[in-house]
Parts: sequence; structure tokens; C-alpha cells
Amino acid sequence: MTFALRVDSLRKSYPNIKAVDDISFEVERGEIFALLGPNGAGKTTSIEVFEGFLPRDSGTVEVLGVDPGDHQHLRWLRERIGVVLQELAVESFFTVRQVLERNAGFYPHPRNIDEVIEMVGLTEKSDAKVKKLSGGQQRRLDIGLGIVGNPELLFLDEPTTGLDPAARRTTWDLIRLLSSQGTTVLMSSHYMDEVEALAHRVAVLSRGRIAAQGVTASLGGRDKGEVTIRFSLPRNVAVSDLPVTTSRVDGNIVELRTTDELRTLDRLISWALERNVAIEGLSVTR
Repeated sequence: MTFALRVDSLRKSYPNIKAVDDISFEVERGEIFALLGPNGAGKTTSIEVFEGFLPRDSGTVEVLGVDPGDHQHLRWLRERIGVVLQELAVESFFTVRQVLERNAGFYPHPRNIDEVIEMVGLTEKSDAKVKKLSGGQQRRLDIGLGIVGNPELLFLDEPTTGLDPAARRTTWDLIRLLSSQGTTVLMSSHYMDEVEALAHRVAVLSRGRIAAQGVTASLGGRDKGEVTIRFSLPRNVAVSDLPVTTSRVDGNIVELRTTDELRTLDRLISWALERNVAIEGLSVTR
């Protein structure tokens, strides 16, 4: 089996924060793999390490067979990956076509510019300046910049943020098309429906650690029945305040059983994010 990405015991910390705390997973060539979790879960930090933009503290990372932290491989790697960050700096006085043409020059075998413009739905805006684009149109241009190099591996960090429902569905179709053409996709998202619609496999991140991972249908609880989710009851939170029905409480350890793992985790993590509550010790067992 050939892997586009291999991660083993990755750690990355900032002062007083463990952004990524001992995560391990592998992404097969040609698959769509998702990192699911709220803001602050460690998704963006992980992706920036994979892209070679951020040094790791420890652990092993291989992207297309090379270490992204080794600068001697960086140019080779940059020619073979595409990157769509949450925010990209694009020259506001350039037109859509000019921005794409300039970036295409950085790659040995770029896609046709007109093809890229059509794929991201900006045909009518091809000669418009970037500063005249709406937020959603700028996000589509970001995706165009990510795919213009015809990458083997595409990193998508929250790809549909800022898009309206119609543009979001169009982006989903584009991601499926890229995957069908052989592009490996690693995406991050905090939308459960997006992950269920697109990803072959998923890792659920919570406070820098992987709480669960596997085939998306498996994590949704649709193939192997009941799972047990455990976590520490947050400080100043009563059991009755939780958005989920508990099965057992032992001291401050909360346990619940469910046959719909992905939706339950999504509900719990979204609730914690809305209230700025930390979910410590989150684990999933089957």
C-alpha cells in the first residue's frame, strides 16, 4: 500500500499550549481524509506542519515519501502539493486570471488556466480584480490557487468557510472530481455533514489529540453498533447541562454509549466550543 502522508507521534506546542499532542495516522494515495474538530483542536497547526510551513517539536512526518521539515526536499515537495489555507494573501489589484497565471508558473505541469477558472466557478469573473470579488468568490479563487499546479496531494484547511450553500455544494463536487482523477486530499473541517459527504476516512481531533479515527461510516456508528465515549466533566458544568444523554457518571468521569458516534461527538464538541468549555480526557472505545 502506498501512502501520500504518514504521521507518527506528532507533537507541536506553543507557550502554555499543546497544539498537537501525539497524533498518528496515514493517508492512502487517492483518498479523501478529513480532520474533524472545532477551532483550537489542532487541525490547522497539523496541516501547516505537513505543508512544511511550521517545524514540529517531535514525531515523524512523511509527505509523498519525504520529510517536509527537511529544507533540501522543500522545492521538490512544493511542486507536488497544493495548499488552500483558511486565509491566503492575494494581490488585490491583480485579476483572477493574472493571479492564477502567475502561480501556475511555479509548477512544472500546471492545469490549463481556463479549466481552473471554470472548475471553481469564476468564468464570469476571470478578468475582475481580486478586490472586486465577494468573500465567497475570493474563497473559490483560493481553491483555484490550490489546484492550479495539478498537485498530487491537496491540503484544504476549512475549504468551504465563507461560502453560501450553493457554492459549498459546488466545492464538494470539485473535491470529489479531484479525488476521482487521482488527487489525494487532506481536508480539515468542523462541519460533520461535510465530512460525511466527502471523506473516505476521518480523524476526530479534540484539544490536540485524536479522539477517534477510521472509515467515516464506521465512526458514524453505522457498521459496528454501540461505542462508549468518556470524558471529564468540565469545571462548573452539571451533568444536566450536557447536550448528550449520559449512561454513567463516576466522580467527574462521564460515560455515554451511542450507536451514532460521529453525530454525538459533533454535538458534544460544538456545545463545548459555543460555551468556551474544555472537554478533557475525551476517548472513544468500541
